[in-house]
Amino acid sequence: MPKTAAANLIYLVEDDEEIREIVAYALRAAGFTVTGYENGEDFFRELQKGTALPALVLLDIMLPAQDGLSILKTIRGSLQFKTLPVIVLTAKGSEFDRVKGLDMGADDYLVKPFSVIELISRINAVLRRSQAIDEQDLVFFNITLNNARRMIQVDGQTISLTYKEFELLHYLLLNVGLVLARDKIMTAVWGYDFPGESRTLDMHIRTLRQKLGSAGQHIKTVRSVGYKLGE
Repeated sequence: MPKTAAANLIYLVEDDEEIREIVAYALRAAGFTVTGYENGEDFFRELQKGTALPALVLLDIMLPAQDGLSILKTIRGSLQFKTLPVIVLTAKGSEFDRVKGLDMGADDYLVKPFSVIELISRINAVLRRSQAIDEQDLVFFNITLNNARRMIQVDGQTISLTYKEFELLHYLLLNVGLVLARDKIMTAVWGYDFPGESRTLDMHIRTLRQKLGSAGQHIKTVRSVGYKLGE
């Protein structure tokens, strides 16, 4: 029988004991149930044998043996765990590191040192998004998206998208015909106001169009504003 997520249960993977204890204490005071792990091996062992899945995972990147991004890759590649909400906690704050973590499937990215209030706010935002998943198929012309199974089909053929490409297409399908400003797309899909002059969104639109084949023509560029799906 598939495991269901336990409400308010958070798994915290952090090798620094002091940080782990401080974060766990603050989250418990906010009403969450927290279980801490100092490495990926202990985390996956509990994930496999536990009776319920956590509602969310807080994942440090700099971990012994297996780093956080490798753990994230394993989570997103698992049929059983791939939809687990994950917030990455790290000392690496460059734009490249943010893009890498988010493109590998992190739902959000928080740079150390961070405030506990901001962390709790980010957790609640990610949980709201994950709990609002629509399990019905979204269909537009020859494109079909099933969010629960994380599956995309074009003309009945399954295509492979990265985590953020999938989220981007999902957001476009939820807003067919609407002109979506670039900053609105970035906030909805990447989970925060993206800093700098990054062309991340443009690159994702380009690769998404390519992977959709002939269906990619439905993604329209609105000059000086953003993008939309359909006329």
